Amino acid sequence: MEIIVRLDVMMATRKIKGKDLAARIGITEQNLSLLKSGKVKGIRFETLAKICKELECQPGDILEAAETD
Repeated sequence: MEIIVRLDVMMATRKIKGKDLAARIGITEQNLSLLKSGKVKGIRFETLAKICKELECQPGDILEAAETD
């Protein structure tokens, strides 16, 4: 199973820039970029909660499980 990160879609929907979201949740723009691209192996629940609070969404709006063959 693969996890697909849809953070960029949610950010576009909410019309928030990466630098603004990064500043609001207390992480670097580089780390946010890595998260958006799916190039991270994990995310802290605390960070995920902050993202969801700022974007007014649920974790399932950002993360999606995809079946792989």
